[in-house]
Amino acid sequence: MPGAPVRYSPAVEQPQADEDKTIGQLEEQFDIVQHTTARDYGHAVRAVHAKAHGIVRGRLTVKGGLKPELAQGLFARPGVYEAIARISTQPGDILDDSVNSPRGLALKVIGVEGERLPGSEGDTTQDFILVNGPVFGAPDTKKFLANLTLLAKTTDRIEGVKKALSAVLQPIEAGLEAIGRPSPNLQQLGGAAPVHPLGETYYSQTAYRFGDHIAKFALFPVSGGLTKLTGSHVHTSGRPDAIRGAVNEELIEHGGTWELRVQLCRDLDKQPVEDATVEWTADDSPFEPVATLAVEPQLGWEPMASGKTDDALSFNVWHGLAAHQPLGNVNRARNDPYRRSADFRGRTNGCPMHEPKALAEVP
Repeated sequence: MPGAPVRYSPAVEQPQADEDKTIGQLEEQFDIVQHTTARDYGHAVRAVHAKAHGIVRGRLTVKGGLKPELAQGLFARPGVYEAIARISTQPGDILDDSVNSPRGLALKVIGVEGERLPGSEGDTTQDFILVNGPVFGAPDTKKFLANLTLLAKTTDRIEGVKKALSAVLQPIEAGLEAIGRPSPNLQQLGGAAPVHPLGETYYSQTAYRFGDHIAKFALFPVSGGLTKLTGSHVHTSGRPDAIRGAVNEELIEHGGTWELRVQLCRDLDKQPVEDATVEWTADDSPFEPVATLAVEPQLGWEPMASGKTDDALSFNVWHGLAAHQPLGNVNRARNDPYRRSADFRGRTNGCPMHEPKALAEVP
């Protein structure tokens, strides 16, 4: 049986001696990607997960009757919150959908009151940044920097080469996954399977404070329209924006429902905070539901209109409650570069970033 949840204390984090230097170098690589793409497009996009495939509005309902170890922070009491989610893929440039990379889902919950994280004082949002794999592609900030440097070097390269590389890498990665040894690096380079994003489970990958405890988050599809898509592929040949079409087809007909679940840390040796490449297994701690995300039938992507919405939104794991402080060196490394990235988009596009107080404020 799983043990008792580990109590949060600042001692669970162990910053590296030269972490600030590495974070500064990460900012430089983010700048390279964003300045390159802004020059190419005449418009600033995100340094990672630049291409959105759907932006959907819904509500997050926190469950009642949660046991004390789960009734923490945002989930301390039942409630209903407005929410908006952005579905994307990983590269920092906007590519043909035949270049397959990990899917992402960023969720912003609106109207959340409580003590705030530094830099988000006065806001009432809680952001979750999730990817369709349980582990991060780098164990620490130095490897994170190495991966981002590689991505920066491939930004603005000929798209046809990326499409060809993706076609070569996909069967290699599929073979590795078949024997239980997936490669996050191959996935990032275009070897990910062309899965339908609405059927995927999305993971925080990194650890967070969970009130008195420590946890990871995951968003599981639960409605029938979504679960039937799990493992299915989107056919992208000759369709550069095929994923947007696939997302629209499902959402306009059925909408969707997901469960937000929490995996509590119960053993710091087996479930480390500082190494995000170590999977926290369900045997050590199962994912337990704490809230439901419901999206009514709607278009996931509307030409022109969704682009304006996308420009107005920024997501950062440091937008949120002190009770859900991001933990570990990868999360610490995200804070300043993500803010810098959002500020660059705001200045370049003439659309300064601000956190919404209500969903009606989002264009």
